[in-house]
Amino acid sequence: MTYQVTIQPSGHNFGVESSESVLDAALRQGIILPYGCRNGACGSCMGTVAGGTVVYPNGTPAALNAANAAQNQALFCQARPTSDLTIQVREVDAARDIEVRTLPCRVNKLEHLAHDVIRIYLKLPDTERLQFLAGQYIDVLLKDHAPRSFSIANAPHDDSFIELHIRNVSGGYFSAQVFNQMQEKSLLRINGPLGTFFLREDSERPAILIGGGTGFAPLKGMLEHAFHTGLEKPLHLYWGVRASRDLYLEELPLQWLQEHRNFSYTPVLSEPVPEDNWTGATGFVTAAVINDYPDLSGHDIYMSGPPVMVEAGHKLFMQYGLDVSRFFSDAFEYAALSEKSE
Repeated sequence: MTYQVTIQPSGHNFGVESSESVLDAALRQGIILPYGCRNGACGSCMGTVAGGTVVYPNGTPAALNAANAAQNQALFCQARPTSDLTIQVREVDAARDIEVRTLPCRVNKLEHLAHDVIRIYLKLPDTERLQFLAGQYIDVLLKDHAPRSFSIANAPHDDSFIELHIRNVSGGYFSAQVFNQMQEKSLLRINGPLGTFFLREDSERPAILIGGGTGFAPLKGMLEHAFHTGLEKPLHLYWGVRASRDLYLEELPLQWLQEHRNFSYTPVLSEPVPEDNWTGATGFVTAAVINDYPDLSGHDIYMSGPPVMVEAGHKLFMQYGLDVSRFFSDAFEYAALSEKSE
């Protein structure tokens, strides 16, 4: 059965099959609603059901708490309609004119960045370029397996290659191939760009960018784009990892500190080891942010990392004044069937 959805305040209408999510139907018809993880973990796709009803076939998503549900809020990446709907949600315009494409590519270079992180440079055919926004991701298409999603780590102006940072995930089907079997010149197929996690260049608010582990990848692309375009507003990067060895490209933010007066950098170690001789911030990266910014009402926050980190950050930052519409996130799962950004 097909249900009709009306978006407020734009008045846009689209049809949704009862077997698909509201978000999937919108994207299929060229209407870009905000989203990040697409698995209900990050809360980026949250909006209000002003009329009609929805269900969650896979159970209530992690990012939807009782208070949200009581206010008729829904996560549209998981919600399926049981009637015609009227929803209140902001639409994303910047990504609408970028074509999502399926393209062949070749592994041009494999580079070990850390004990558990490899950087891949993918080369498209000479006649092709992938147009994308800084922070978006691609799906790597695998035969007889679900696609694996990875954030694009380079900026749009530097598009000779597509740069991915891949963590060696225990039980990860694709990451095991990358670390144990993949060779340069291997052929892959990709689909993208995808996602609404990208730098909002029209905002004059200072931006706080928070990465957990290889969640640094899309933030790297955002920052390189901001520097390239001459964005002058304050940009503060927080990078949360376990120990110093996990800061796998730290020479980059250290270089940016020297080159850009509007850039700040705070690495945070949750489990420093004695040989780190660490004197910097420790504990949860979200706590480090609050320690520096007890009032977030005037900021934009971009957060990328495991769902538990993103969910905790979302809840915490709202308590310190962050406007919910100014929280942008990209959550990924470390799991055998989902290896987002790693």
